[in-house]
Amino acid sequence: MVRGKTQIKRIENATSRQVTFSKRRSGLLKKAFELSVLCDAEVSLMVFSQKGKLYEFSSSSTNKTIERYQKNDKNLRHEKILLEQTTEHLKEEVATMSRKLELLENSKRRILGEDLDSCSIDELEKVEEQLERSLRNIRARKNQLFREQIALLKDEEKVLMEENAELRKEYEVRPLPLFIDRQEEEHLQRQTMDVETQLFIGPPERRSSH
Repeated sequence: MVRGKTQIKRIENATSRQVTFSKRRSGLLKKAFELSVLCDAEVSLMVFSQKGKLYEFSSSSTNKTIERYQKNDKNLRHEKILLEQTTEHLKEEVATMSRKLELLENSKRRILGEDLDSCSIDELEKVEEQLERSLRNIRARKNQLFREQIALLKDEEKVLMEENAELRKEYEVRPLPLFIDRQEEEHLQRQTMDVETQLFIGPPERRSSH
């Protein structure tokens, strides 16, 4: 016969309840022993019957296991409290950051000239002051960049002037000598004598015909 599934509820018959308790208790103690041996686990089991009789199993010592459990439970409660405190602190930080972000978004829109209808005169004056401070900072940064560029250009100009001076020294044209060398003078005279020039004065002579 197929064994039927036992319905999990209190057994009303006292005899049947006692028999079931005895069987299940023995099986539970056996499973606890097997778990401690097979898995090298620290197992402690306590069972009280309906009449208050204690049945227990411990792989080491019940008292040591209970102390270990209480210590572990205390640590777990402490860690739980710390976790709750950390979570609460993070929630507060998120809420604070959300408020700051919302204020920054509102300030940004007002600086851009948006959502000004709901602003009071004081708020508009604060926006105006903020814009003026921003303009001063922008102009100051702009002037600083101009000064840095001017200084850089002056340095480049100085380098170019020094290079130009060096080039002038290197390729400077020397002045012509005031007196011509004797050999050069004789050479010029020889060149002049080699050139024949005929000069005729008066009308050309008529050739006699024969």
